[in-house]
Amino acid sequence: MKNFQQILNSAKERGPKTIAVAVAQDLEVLLAVSQAKDMGIADAILVGDAEQIAEIAKAINVDLNQYQIIDIKDIHEASRKAVSLVSEGKAHMVMKGLVDTSVVLKAVLDPEIGLRAGNALSHTAVFEVPGYDRFIFVTDAAMNIAPDLKTKKQIIENAAQVAHALDIELPKVAVVCAKEKVDPKMPPTVDAKQLEEMNQQGEIAGCIVGGPFGLDNAVSEEAAVHKGIEHPVAGKADILLVPNIEAGNVLYKSMVFFSNSKNAGVIVGAKAPIVLTSRADSDETKLNSIALAVLMAVKAGK
Repeated sequence: MKNFQQILNSAKERGPKTIAVAVAQDLEVLLAVSQAKDMGIADAILVGDAEQIAEIAKAINVDLNQYQIIDIKDIHEASRKAVSLVSEGKAHMVMKGLVDTSVVLKAVLDPEIGLRAGNALSHTAVFEVPGYDRFIFVTDAAMNIAPDLKTKKQIIENAAQVAHALDIELPKVAVVCAKEKVDPKMPPTVDAKQLEEMNQQGEIAGCIVGGPFGLDNAVSEEAAVHKGIEHPVAGKADILLVPNIEAGNVLYKSMVFFSNSKNAGVIVGAKAPIVLTSRADSDETKLNSIALAVLMAVKAGK
């Protein structure tokens, strides 16, 4: 898949799946959930303050008779309930509503009702960027602050799962650094070369990993040729693995605000997809994220 219209169409064909929305009294979230319902992509169980949900739904003409509503006013308990619906098999994914990410993740990681699967949790953003013939995946811009080599390996594996859900069978992963040569004074470049070697040895499967790359020669074939870089990933990267959360956050927000791109975001590594977007994200981004999570749930056989 190369654009979000294809994702939406495929989610409609392969869905619907059921979302458990944690603290659902959020205008953009309810809009996105309603659009997903109308398109046949997803159903939803709305967990949160029923009065506030009803008030918002009335303002945006959303018919709540189509949804199960579980009235829990406490945001911590609402988050726990949404997660437990997934762990009990009553829903296929969790979506964050009007609540801090940390509250939802605490419930996800709860040993009694949580969805921890043993792998590191990481955020993968998917961008449809004008002028590119493919999606650009950015990871990790939201979860892991300064991942070590082992965690970077797991972040790559998580991002590859997202790409596989979009029928990208062998995604190309560029380990992005400040320079494209290994420099012992710059540990991310050392990690990059090790990750490439781990991929060559079969320790990281389902993708092609290369690094270190600068951002330019990761996404631009012209830049790669200009710098004399020959590698299957050079200039053709699908997935950009950033060295730390600062780099990821700046890259993510630059792509959102400096380009006319569309995007979606999910947390991967749990037993089920977690739809996690910023409160500033539009209902379109939230809808795209729901569709992405539906395809991931289908791919996982949920």
